[in-house]
Amino acid sequence: MRVFVTGASGYIGSAVVFELRQAGHQVLGLTRSDRGAAMLRNLGAEVHEGDLDDLDRLQSGTAAADGVVHLAFKHDFSDFAGSLASDLRAVQAMGDVLVGSEKPYITTVHANGDATDNAVLALSERKVKASVISLAPSVHGDGDKGFVPTLINIARQKGVSAYIEEGTNRWPAVHRLDAANLYRLALEKAPAGSRLYGRAEEGIPFRDIATIIGKKLDVPVLSISREQADEHFGFLGMIASLDLPSVMPGNAAQTKALLDWHPKQPGLLADLEEGHYFTV
Repeated sequence: MRVFVTGASGYIGSAVVFELRQAGHQVLGLTRSDRGAAMLRNLGAEVHEGDLDDLDRLQSGTAAADGVVHLAFKHDFSDFAGSLASDLRAVQAMGDVLVGSEKPYITTVHANGDATDNAVLALSERKVKASVISLAPSVHGDGDKGFVPTLINIARQKGVSAYIEEGTNRWPAVHRLDAANLYRLALEKAPAGSRLYGRAEEGIPFRDIATIIGKKLDVPVLSISREQADEHFGFLGMIASLDLPSVMPGNAAQTKALLDWHPKQPGLLADLEEGHYFTV
């Protein structure tokens, strides 16, 4: 299969490209930089220059492929509504090309992005094999720049690794290579209209994450109150206090059974123990 991948040179996208190439698929990867183009060529992919705002380039890439994996997103938290609007325009533009094709179209769920998800899934009624993937909040592994490195930096700066109250609230997680495997399986096997959930681990106690961070940084591990959380964690204060499996919909066990997805990479705690998160 020839697959058009947006966000192909990114943290997850590059893993998806590698996974697809290992499985024998051809890849046409969207990138906007020379560095991204060089990375894609090294992975054995073709380069398609463009970005999310260039709808013509998105449509030409889609038309040249047998399926689409959409991973690109503008992570502009100063204008998140604008990022969501840009994503909606992009998925609609690519979707218009796919109507009537029966080709697979896999996109990624973003917070408050219901309009985009619904637009994609509605294409299932127009002969597109459309599915959406909701990933765990922590997609961990080499190159991670998400929540876990932020927690490590906070602990390093504050001189303590904190958890909130008893620290029994849980975080779901998935290794980036297991996430990449999920995208390939979805492309190959997901029925039209599927909502898929990329959580290798449904819930890791936040206290356990804080404990390993404290051990690796050689700083105290302590409990703080919910009232102290926002000052200590900044914008992560609310997220660090939530029991995420309780507030996030979806059934990862169903996804695993539907696609025969068997995550095999190290879990988040084992990944933290390996030490690569703590090299400066």
